[in-house]
Amino acid sequence: MQRSAVRPSPVFFGILAVTVVGGVIASLGDSSGVISRDPLLVLGVFLLVIGGWVLSLTLHEFGHALVAYKGGDYSVADKGYLTMDVRRYTDPVLSIVLPLVFLAIGGIPLPGGAVWINRGALRSRSVSTWVSLAGPLSNLGIGVVLALVVSLVSLPVGLAVGLSYLALLQIVTFILNILPVPGLDGYGAIEPYLSPQARELGARARPWAPLILFALLFALPGASALLWDAAFSLFNAVGGSGSAAQLGQYVVMFWR
Repeated sequence: MQRSAVRPSPVFFGILAVTVVGGVIASLGDSSGVISRDPLLVLGVFLLVIGGWVLSLTLHEFGHALVAYKGGDYSVADKGYLTMDVRRYTDPVLSIVLPLVFLAIGGIPLPGGAVWINRGALRSRSVSTWVSLAGPLSNLGIGVVLALVVSLVSLPVGLAVGLSYLALLQIVTFILNILPVPGLDGYGAIEPYLSPQARELGARARPWAPLILFALLFALPGASALLWDAAFSLFNAVGGSGSAAQLGQYVVMFWR
């Protein structure tokens, strides 16, 4: 792959700057060492988590595109997917507004963006599978790294709880995306090995299957709790602090 194919955009660096500023403010907003909904602390943790979530959305979709490019679909470069510009991956309502609303009301980070891959240009079925897996694995990697940073490095309390909550959201996103549901990456990973009839059925279900899944998570008693239990189990297994993540959620959702 030519190095010039990957050109991070100013938008990416701008969101990164907002996230870093949020982390700095979060660090300064907890001088007492006690977590509260102090306005400065809320502002910092909120910017850190929301900015970090948008960055993770960008890296998720960039992961798909980069593996696709290396696997034979060079059209992703022409589409701007290798610029790390979140606007290239998103529909403003479906990819930004709606996931943020769901995150606000229930704490479940919906998959946001989308990249359109020319699967026919990919060199093999295994490449197609890795293209699908690249996104959720990026979320898992980010979650593990953030959890380890919080556990191994002495951080200001505000920064620690913000990063912990952001890490937990990455784990939840990984679990959701890895499910073998049409329209999600887990299904995309197994789709190349399905029969033509099964792929046709999956294509028909792709537009609405994720919506049904998310509706069930909110409407079916115990479904959301099951998701969060699985996320906390994995989060704790990779070194995360569940109590710190819950404090981070408490600060971010200041209106609740």
